[in-house]
Amino acid sequence: MIEAWLRLFPEHETVGRELLGRWQEPHRRYHTQDHLATMLRIIDEHADLADDPDAVRLAAWFHDAVYAPFQADNEEQSALLARTKLGSLGFSTERTEEVARLVRLTAGHHVEPGDRNGALLADADLAILAAPWEEYLRYTAAVRAEYSAVPEEAFRVGRAQILGQLLDLPALYRVVPARAEWTARAHDNLRTEIALLSAR
Repeated sequence: MIEAWLRLFPEHETVGRELLGRWQEPHRRYHTQDHLATMLRIIDEHADLADDPDAVRLAAWFHDAVYAPFQADNEEQSALLARTKLGSLGFSTERTEEVARLVRLTAGHHVEPGDRNGALLADADLAILAAPWEEYLRYTAAVRAEYSAVPEEAFRVGRAQILGQLLDLPALYRVVPARAEWTARAHDNLRTEIALLSAR
């Protein structure tokens, strides 16, 4: 993973390793280096769909750099961390602000028309929803583990609400070439999980 960071900042390995340390925090089960690696792979595969692929890559690195399951402002704190760290690396102010904006966008995945950077980042972040069912089940188990302190009934209600919000997005995927296929599979997964949550 550090190699992906060094392609962006060859002379600043320490910052990359600090970020990787955040992605390895013991309370994480889904929001781990695996999630980051998946996002970076998708962004690399579709870099031509973004106006500033490196800004999108950096937003992936920072978007869950601050992550606590019961903290309401993870994205905001992650955006502020991006500002601080990128500023210390001499990254331009304009592009730093773009990275911070993209990080904040992951709070609700609401992407404005024409926002190519935001669209690619959101597609990469939500890609797990379109995974084959067995992989999707591993994802849901990891999310439940991150919220293990939440009583079952409260978790089911809250989780179903979040899934419903995802289903209500005008577009779940926006720019990846397979977006129609991804959307169909993701909607099937989301609806099936909601049904399972309601049946317990």
